[in-house]
Amino acid sequence: MTVRARPTAVLTVLLGALLLVAACGGGAPAPAPAPAQAPPSGTAAPGRTLTVVATTNVWGAVASAVAGPGVEVRSIIQDPAADPHSYESTPADAAAITGADLVVVNGGGYDEWVEQILEGDPALRERAVEAFALRGDQAQENEHVWFDPTAVKGVVTQVADRLAAVEPAQAGALRERATAFSGRVDAEAARLASIGPARPGSRVVATEPIAQYLLTTAGVADATPPAFSEAIETETDPPAATLAETNQLVASRGVNALVFNPQTETPITTTLRDAAGAAGVPVVNVTETLPAGQDYLQWYGGTGTELARALGAPGS
Repeated sequence: MTVRARPTAVLTVLLGALLLVAACGGGAPAPAPAPAQAPPSGTAAPGRTLTVVATTNVWGAVASAVAGPGVEVRSIIQDPAADPHSYESTPADAAAITGADLVVVNGGGYDEWVEQILEGDPALRERAVEAFALRGDQAQENEHVWFDPTAVKGVVTQVADRLAAVEPAQAGALRERATAFSGRVDAEAARLASIGPARPGSRVVATEPIAQYLLTTAGVADATPPAFSEAIETETDPPAATLAETNQLVASRGVNALVFNPQTETPITTTLRDAAGAAGVPVVNVTETLPAGQDYLQWYGGTGTELARALGAPGS
């Protein structure tokens, strides 16, 4: 059987022959192309999109507000129903973090899974911004620093400075956005700080100490028995006497509100919420990640508004 050559194959052979003849002809050979020059250290390659990876969408939203156009921001934990404490990273998470120009982490033991990725790569750790290290009170060991205005503004400044070092042409715009965002954080914090003077002596019980910095800014006392908070944080059962004391505080209206974390519901915390409902004690939901469709300032300000409303503060 005769095999017929495909037209494209014939053209390829002819073209190859012509190129061979040209190469064997007279004249000096064409010079080899010069090797591509690597971009200077600390600058992005031309046309490359800068990437920022944050462990949660809270810090992703903060970074996005500063980074502006031309920077891709990815948040690893985005599910508003998820508990970031118990998150287990995936190979895709590790790859995204390793390849990022900047990594924003909470720190303080909150997102320990990312520590396992950072600890084996000193260069990667140099590209990480840790919010916990930027908290206002360095003696404070509470890791839920996204409600600490000092920590948030510290992250804002770090994001602007680090990205400006990678992309100097954007330094002015980055720092301008950082200044504007920090000013709005200060405004929300000032509004929050008006709650305490308006409602002196206000006390709350919290199912988890995620709102400690929020309550401190607001000037509202956290009356939660320490043994209850510690048990919830370590995912153990509080001592019977502590549980009875906490329930009694709510049932007897010994506090003005219950701060409830819906992302870490347990039979113990839901029983406490039910007791608050029965006693007419307002419940303030405080989450660890942003609800869908909200940015950081909307979430921070909205949580402060809910607290003010629960305590009957003016302007709520």
